[in-house]
Amino acid sequence: MLLSKQKRKATKGDNTMMLIKISIVGSTGPIRFVVDKKELVATVIQRALKFYERQGRLPVLGSDLEDFVLYCSTAAGVDALSPWETIGSCGVNFTLCKKPPTPTQPLPLATASDHKKSLIKGWINKSLNIYQHLHSH
Repeated sequence: MLLSKQKRKATKGDNTMMLIKISIVGSTGPIRFVVDKKELVATVIQRALKFYERQGRLPVLGSDLEDFVLYCSTAAGVDALSPWETIGSCGVNFTLCKKPPTPTQPLPLATASDHKKSLIKGWINKSLNIYQHLHSH
């Protein structure tokens, strides 16, 4: 009995596997899976995207790991993790999101404020049309 307890303690300290939780921006809940602490962040991102896709989650993210960054949820810094870091040095809670557009990529033509303006304008036009229709009869 003593030997089995000693054996368990020895293997417990040598364990290189860990359960991680990755929250994905825009998704309903996190995904969880086991990784080796020595795996690279890039490999973990690739596995997370495949796991997410296999579960049929929405929104559809795509599978190009170059489009995504992984952040450590418990780290004080706000920088994305390097794809060449080992995941075990970062913690167990992460956030995965799409990379922001680079200056070489064109920005979207319509901004959120433009969208709000067009919605308000449409609402006003619709209201005026209803008003005119009611008073013309």
